[in-house]
Amino acid sequence: MRICGGAKNKNYGPIQITAEQIVGEARELEESVIHRHHRPPKQKINDGTELGEYRLRKRKEFEDLIRRVGWNVKVWVKYAEWEESQKDFDRARSVWERVLEVDYKNHRLWLKYAEFEMKNRFINHARNVWHRAITLLPRVDQLWYKYIHMENMLGNVVGVRRIFEMWMEWMPERHAWLSYIKFELKYKEIQHARDLFERFVLCHPTVASWIRYAKFEINNGDACSTRNVFERALDKVVAAEDDEEAHKFFVAFADFEASCNETHRAECIYQFALHHHVPKGINC
Repeated sequence: MRICGGAKNKNYGPIQITAEQIVGEARELEESVIHRHHRPPKQKINDGTELGEYRLRKRKEFEDLIRRVGWNVKVWVKYAEWEESQKDFDRARSVWERVLEVDYKNHRLWLKYAEFEMKNRFINHARNVWHRAITLLPRVDQLWYKYIHMENMLGNVVGVRRIFEMWMEWMPERHAWLSYIKFELKYKEIQHARDLFERFVLCHPTVASWIRYAKFEINNGDACSTRNVFERALDKVVAAEDDEEAHKFFVAFADFEASCNETHRAECIYQFALHHHVPKGINC
């Protein structure tokens, strides 16, 4: 097909090639090139000289491919994985560093890079990668969880707590706080968990958060500490717009008082609920 050179008929042809088609064909071609470059060599490598020649040739192929389609991180990942397969970990690490210069905001690259370090038992290198990742992308929860999981597997309790504390400075979502609390409860650190709940309800001052705190005290505290949490939450509940959450709170509060044989207190809580917030669904 000629696209220049004195074409007389300037009308559109019956078939139009769109930009999307061109890009799609380019990607297909690129993928085929990548696949072809990663087929195992058919020739048998007999000695160190031939192995060196093979590696030199493969690296040149990868570098040529990167010069053409360096924006495609899949090429870089294949390159790093190939270097890893050759047990040349320094070169693999270099490739990972180079691709991060291309797209450091791609959290999947950080995950793969750290997994490479962990898989090959370069723990301190992995820590370095995780630390850089959470510093640059602190809002990607998966990076924090993976980092914590690694330290957990290593039995590094102090390290896990340190990472959690770094995470909490970013005021993350509820699940992050609850994960930290769960970690402390695993090691019977009740007071530390309580302190975390205090910070948790400040960060997420919702009815659901206060209910969670009160349930913690029911299981781990005494009647006075539990009642204190419920009473401190009352202002938040009265101001809440979610009737369903408020209903759950008053029922939980009244049930707690009933379990303490404080029948009069339970009745007062229901009366308070009827007059201040939730006229439906409360049985006095």
